[in-house]
Amino acid sequence: MGTQPTAIALLIGGLLSFSAFSVTAQNATSAQINIDDAITVIGRNVSTPLNIAANVNVIDAAAIEMSGATSLTEVLRGQSGIQISDSNTGAVFALRGFSASQAASNTLILIDGRRLNNIDIAAPSISAIALNQVERIEIMSGSAGVLYGDQAVGGVINIITKAPQGSGGSVQLSGGSFDTYEGNVDVSGAINANWRFYGAASYNQGDNYRDHNANETSSLLGRLQYQDDVQHFFAESSYYDNRRELAGALTLEQIEQDPRQSDASAPGAYDSYLHEMTTALRSGYQRQLNQQWELGADINYADTLITGLNSWGSDRRDTRSLLEFNPKATANFTTENGPLTLVTGLDLSRGESVFSSGRENVQKQASAYVQATVPLTQSVSYIVGGRYAEVTDDLRDPSAYASGIELDQDAHAFELGINYRPTDAQRFYLRADDNFRFAKVDEQAYTPPNVKGLKPQTGRSYEAGWDWTLAQQTLRVSAYRLDLEDEIVFDPSADTPTGGSFPGANVNADASRRYGVSLDWDWQVMQQVLLGLEYNYIDAEFTDGVNDGKSLSWVAKHSGRGYISYDISEHVQLFVEGLYTGERFIEGDNANVDPKLADYLLTNVALNYTRGAWLASLRVDNLLDEEYVSAGYYSAWGNGYYSGTGRALRLTASYRF
Repeated sequence: MGTQPTAIALLIGGLLSFSAFSVTAQNATSAQINIDDAITVIGRNVSTPLNIAANVNVIDAAAIEMSGATSLTEVLRGQSGIQISDSNTGAVFALRGFSASQAASNTLILIDGRRLNNIDIAAPSISAIALNQVERIEIMSGSAGVLYGDQAVGGVINIITKAPQGSGGSVQLSGGSFDTYEGNVDVSGAINANWRFYGAASYNQGDNYRDHNANETSSLLGRLQYQDDVQHFFAESSYYDNRRELAGALTLEQIEQDPRQSDASAPGAYDSYLHEMTTALRSGYQRQLNQQWELGADINYADTLITGLNSWGSDRRDTRSLLEFNPKATANFTTENGPLTLVTGLDLSRGESVFSSGRENVQKQASAYVQATVPLTQSVSYIVGGRYAEVTDDLRDPSAYASGIELDQDAHAFELGINYRPTDAQRFYLRADDNFRFAKVDEQAYTPPNVKGLKPQTGRSYEAGWDWTLAQQTLRVSAYRLDLEDEIVFDPSADTPTGGSFPGANVNADASRRYGVSLDWDWQVMQQVLLGLEYNYIDAEFTDGVNDGKSLSWVAKHSGRGYISYDISEHVQLFVEGLYTGERFIEGDNANVDPKLADYLLTNVALNYTRGAWLASLRVDNLLDEEYVSAGYYSAWGNGYYSGTGRALRLTASYRF
C-alpha cells in the first residue's frame, strides 16, 4: 500500500502557499529531492521554497487516510502544537499559547480562504465539515498580520476542500460507539473542456460520550468552475447544520464519580440545546493580464441562525452575517537571482450580529496590504510587507449602550523575513511579523462601567527555523517569541458592567509574553514503516501588572505527538499515535491559585484495509480509556469542568468511483 506522509511543508507569513516535501515509499531509495517541483499553492501569492520563511505543517489526503480519523477535530488534535479545549459543544483550537476563551479570536480559521471566525466571541464551527470534502489542511504556526490582518495572531488553519479536477467520486458509511452513524458522498465531473462541477453531502448523528449530549450534523456543498489559459472563475454554495444537546459543566467530584453524566442542577438542564445553521456563498475570478501581472477578486457571504435553550430555560435566537470582498493583484518578475514577487490587495468586510437579548452590532473593516519577496542571491531572499486596517463598531445594547455608540479604531502591521537555502536539502529562516486583533462586538458591549471601547490588541512575533530534508528523513526545528500588549481577555475580577448579568468584564489585560520551541521529525525507516515525533514547548506568562510572572491559564508547557505507520501487507496498514498534553492551570485562573490540571496521554489506533477502489478502516480513539478534563473554567462561584471523551470505536467503509 505504501504510506505517503507530507513530511515538511513551508508557508510564507499567512500566504498559505506551500511546498510539500513528500517522503513516500516509492522514492525511499532516491538520493535527491527536487523541492521546487513539489509546490502547490492556495493563498494570496505564489512562491517557491527559496522565498519562504515560516513554520507550516500540511496534512494531505494521504495522511488523513493513514490516520483513520473521522472528523477534523481528530485530525487537528496535537498537530503542530495545537492545544484544544472542548466543552462538549465543539472544539476550540489554540496555536502559540492561548487560553480557550482567547483561542477563537487569536487563531484564524479559513475554509478555502473564507473566514470562519465570527465577529462575536462564538468559536468558529468546523464540526459540520465532513472529511470527505477535505483535500488537505494547512497549519501555519505564528503571526500573519500582514497578509491576513485581524485575528491572525497565534497562527492560521486553512481547510482546503476538494476542487473538480477529475471525474468520479466516493461513497462512505461509518458507525461506532455511542450510537454514532455517518454517511458521506461526493462527485465531480466535466461539463465540457472548460466547465467542471463538484458536489458533496454528509450526515452524522450520535449520542456522544456524555449523557444529554446527542448531536445531529449535516452539510451540502456545490461548486461550479470555469478555467482556460488566461482566466479562472468559480461559484460555490454550501450549507452547514449542527444541533447538539448541552451536557453542562461538572465538578471534579462529579467527574470522578461518573465522567459521562450530565449536569442536572439547573431546572431546564435536560432540555438545553444549541442549533446552528449556516449558509455560505463564494465566488472568485482571476485573470492573467500579461506575463507578469494577474488580477483577481473573491466575494464571500455567510449567514448563520443560532437557536437554542439554555439550562435555565431561556430561549436563544441570534443571527450573524459576514460579507467580504477581497480584490488583489500579484506580479512576478524574473531577475538574475530568481523571481521577484509582489502581492497587494484590499480586504473589505461588513459583519452584523443580532442577539435575542436585544443587542445589535455592526462591524465594518477596511484594510490594505502589500508584500514583496526580493531575491538577493540565488540562495538568499528577503520578504517585506505592511498592512493598515480600520474598524468601525456600531453598538446598541439595552444595558451598556441603550442609545447606541460608534467606535472607530485602527491598527497596522509590518513584516520582515530572510530566507537562506544553502543546499536543496536545507533551509534557514528568520522572521518578524506584527499582529493585531480588534475586540469582538460582544466584547465591546461588556466592559467595566468606565470603559467605552477596548483598545486593539497588538503584538509582534519573532521566529527562527531550520529544515533538513533527506530521502528518508525530514527534520524541522523552530524557536519563537510572541509579545502582546493590551491583550483582550475576560477578567472575572473586573468591575461588572452596568446592568451586567454576571460578574467580571472584558478588559485590556497586562502585557504578556510567550516563547517556545517546536521539533518535528519524520523517518521512513523502510518501505513498510514510517515513524514521526513532534514536541512543543511553550512558556506563556504575564509580564506586567498584578499577575506579573504568573502563567497564562490553559496553556500546557509541554505537548507532543508520536506515531508509527506499518504496512502489514499489501492491503493492510496499522497506524498508532500517542498525543500528550502537559499539566496546566484551569481556564481563567490567571493568578494561579488553584492546583494545575493533570497531564494526560491519549492513544489512538487505526487498522486500514484497501483493495482497488475499496477502503475500510477501524479506528479506536483513546484506546486506554484515559480520563481527562477537555475544558475547565475558573469562577468565584465554583469551577466548572468538562470531561474528555473515553474510548470510542468507529468502523468506516468507502468506495471510490
